[in-house]
Amino acid sequence: MRRNVITVTAAVTGSLALAATLTACSGSSAASDEKVVTVYSADGLKGENGDGWYDQVFKDFEKETGIKVKYVEGGSGEMVQRAAREKSNTQADVLVTLPPFIQQADSKGLLQAYEPAGADKVNGADKSGDGKWTSVVNNYFGFIYNKKELAQAPKTWEELLDGRFKDKLQYSTPGVAGDGTAVVIKAMHDFGGEEPAMEYLKKLQANNVGPSSSTSKLAPKVDKGEILVANGDVQMNFAQSKSMPNLGIWFPAKAGGKPTTFALPYAAGLVSDAPHTENGKKLLDYMLGEKAQKQVSEIGGGFAARSDIKATDANAIELTKILAGVQVFEPNWKDIDTNLQKYVDSWKSATGS
Repeated sequence: MRRNVITVTAAVTGSLALAATLTACSGSSAASDEKVVTVYSADGLKGENGDGWYDQVFKDFEKETGIKVKYVEGGSGEMVQRAAREKSNTQADVLVTLPPFIQQADSKGLLQAYEPAGADKVNGADKSGDGKWTSVVNNYFGFIYNKKELAQAPKTWEELLDGRFKDKLQYSTPGVAGDGTAVVIKAMHDFGGEEPAMEYLKKLQANNVGPSSSTSKLAPKVDKGEILVANGDVQMNFAQSKSMPNLGIWFPAKAGGKPTTFALPYAAGLVSDAPHTENGKKLLDYMLGEKAQKQVSEIGGGFAARSDIKATDANAIELTKILAGVQVFEPNWKDIDTNLQKYVDSWKSATGS
């Protein structure tokens, strides 16, 4: 969800080339009989070193079912745009992206109803009422800072306006990256509306390095001290911190207020007219299965989407501590879905982006 430039694994390149030769084959028996499933996903769940939640889940899924997972990764907005462009010759079977882009995919008619096994254990706010999408990994929006260069994390939005952060702060692009869009959503909540949020982000632009289509690429820059502060999300940054020891996670507050965050889950849906619909259903079932859900915190550094999975591993305990004292609010996703482009345009106008 987070970057505009798409990363495709070598294995995927060949599979998509093959798919391109099967013009309008989404309904063909040849396509449906293939032992393959193609996933379009926001980044964050696949490890940089092959040690992420996706890496383990896809490996186990292929071993148990014989179905090969072809994986395409990019920013949430870009994944939805790509699926929309391919609507007449669908390539993806499963789409995984963050809000509000999963709602956007639904409004574009890109998803078909399917409730995976285990979806009844997912809280109502983390899935659509009509079965079009279901969260598979829960997550929360956050910021990161360099623990080596800064004695403590910044506390407020206003502190980021200080001159010491000039050219040392960066956040991913709203409208392109899910976490970048989350910056606008949180600012609107914390400052009490669109206008005051844009006034603040206009001021913050003086310290901002510039646009970034990828949120995940900001963490290495923070870890190295090239920048001191960036946006992100708890799951991705917690997983990255295992190999980037200078990363610290924090949550901005408005001056005089308390730190806040909101849920930013990885939500998955079955793509309409998918070439391998049955395989897509099997993968969604597997991702919401007890085995995979118990691995969310232990391997992925995230939060299980199923409410009946009570993780007690070391990561789960540490993640609970990270969120201690942070107020969690629920955005009006219907409003954001309806007015997303308006808010992005306001941000562009305010920041000159």
